[in-house]
Amino acid sequence: MSRGRDPLVLGQIVGDVLDPFTRSATMRIMYNNREISNGSRLRQSAVADKPQVQIEGNDPRKLYTLVMVDPDAPSPNNPTDREYLHWLVTDIPETLDASHGNEIVSYESPRPQAGIHRIALVLFRQQVQQTVHAPGWRQNFSTRDFSAFHNLGLPAAATFFNCQRETGCGGRR
Repeated sequence: MSRGRDPLVLGQIVGDVLDPFTRSATMRIMYNNREISNGSRLRQSAVADKPQVQIEGNDPRKLYTLVMVDPDAPSPNNPTDREYLHWLVTDIPETLDASHGNEIVSYESPRPQAGIHRIALVLFRQQVQQTVHAPGWRQNFSTRDFSAFHNLGLPAAATFFNCQRETGCGGRR
């Protein structure tokens, strides 16, 4: 897919959260039996429980790290908590889902209070199994810095969805 039509570029996930990358893995994300694709729109109630995140492939010796962040916290027009860390799972074997990994930071469902928030799920291929410690806070997490510190390199896959509160309407303000 050309960079001009890439939904991650159009949604500014590439730029705000990630550097440009070439997808090298396939990840399927399901909330309540609904598969999520780039730009899907979900209300808070639909994301209350952690999603099923499946990594497709055929080599369970390959391990992955999953990072879920909100680059629009607390509001899209004033993202002072960018990036808010919602979930961090390491050592996820290819062919299985995130429930088989090591949950470093427990899932916290997105609860946007203002505007429509982009929620990014980013998958990194691990070179080795390693110890990862939970950061001391969720706000102002940096996916790029995390990747660099743990030598994860560029993402293997990423997807984002849009989330807003139950009674929300309007745009990304």
